[in-house]
Amino acid sequence: MRVTMIGTGYVGLVSGACFADFGHTVTCVDKDQSKIDRLNRGEIPIFEPGLDQLVAENVEAGRLSFTLDAAEAIRGAELVFIAVGTPTRRGDGHADLSYVYTAAEEIAGLMDGFTVVVTKSTVPVGTGDEVKAIIKRARPDADFAVVSNPEFLREGAAIEDFKRPNRVVIGVEDDRAKAVMAELYRPLSLNEFPVVYTDRRTSEGNGFLAMKVTFINEMADLCEKVGADVQQVARGIGLDGRIGSKFLHAGPGYGGSCFPKDTLALLRTAQDYGAPVRLIETTVAVNDARKLAMASRVRDALGGDLAGKTIGVMGLTFKPNTDDMRDSPSLAVIPALQAMGAKVQAFDPEGMTEAAHLLESVTLTTGAYEAATGADALVILTEWDQFRALDFDRLKTLMKRPVLIDLRNIYTPTEVRAEGSKYFSIGRA
Repeated sequence: MRVTMIGTGYVGLVSGACFADFGHTVTCVDKDQSKIDRLNRGEIPIFEPGLDQLVAENVEAGRLSFTLDAAEAIRGAELVFIAVGTPTRRGDGHADLSYVYTAAEEIAGLMDGFTVVVTKSTVPVGTGDEVKAIIKRARPDADFAVVSNPEFLREGAAIEDFKRPNRVVIGVEDDRAKAVMAELYRPLSLNEFPVVYTDRRTSEGNGFLAMKVTFINEMADLCEKVGADVQQVARGIGLDGRIGSKFLHAGPGYGGSCFPKDTLALLRTAQDYGAPVRLIETTVAVNDARKLAMASRVRDALGGDLAGKTIGVMGLTFKPNTDDMRDSPSLAVIPALQAMGAKVQAFDPEGMTEAAHLLESVTLTTGAYEAATGADALVILTEWDQFRALDFDRLKTLMKRPVLIDLRNIYTPTEVRAEGSKYFSIGRA
């Protein structure tokens, strides 16, 4: 099948490469000349394990290409995916859908023959209706259908998630479009991965997993007060098949490209329709407050005063195995530490380029031990694998005092304290 992907960001690039690997012919379109030039040189603008190899193999096979020429890419395509950004709109918290609507207008003028237009980014309820209306106004004679196919990819494991999904959701109201989508995803049917067909509006919206993360974070605070262990609580809960173990890891709050904007967009949509979602509203508020509270934990671990103290930070991205810093806890925690008078020096295996643009007055180091050098405390903000086996004897020689504040619980209190270090974690007495 001929597939066009509008947008070469995280969703567009991963989805395009995976569809090409299924055997389809995919053209990825972007307006950014430098990005297209880099992709055509084989340079991947984002960090996602395995993506560079997947792109290279499918480009070499002639199934994947990159271009600025939307007209050439869209004409004759059976499916055109809209995979552009939907950031939070400043001022009111709604999703900014201007890029989606601009793409719809462009598609309307270029499509040829029956075309399935697919919104791939997670969008608020009713977005597909507006995309359909935009195309219809621009091309009353056009033969097309609009489908919603939200992505549920975990950054750092996106290729595995795409090829072995726990489900694929397709919001469709046209039988011809349903047949086209079934053919597109046919390679998955060989392994019987479930494809869930719904009407278009039912498929739009996202919020439950963020609520699950926030639940376990609040339980962690309670565990600290009563002398319980949140990791044992999470294990016990997760063994219940009705709940599951994923997204029950206590930490400094969620971030990334999806949870923050999707929960806020869902909240605003519910308010607009007069059907408030109190649990999501609380989820958003608790998560925002939690990030700031992490700085207070660091202050308390050092006796209540950070003035003149040096804090080493390990991990800046919102999760490991990505260079994505969108709404990362580090963007709230580090400025709060600085406001308390601390000097911050930090390291992240993949996020340093973004950090240089987003964090002011932070000393960015070349490694984990460099971030620890001369520090009064070391804070683990992101659970990268290379932070899981630190040499504590070396840390004690490098740091002013051996204090580890583990906001991801990647160590146990007994093992760290046995090394002679002071240790603080999340949800453990």
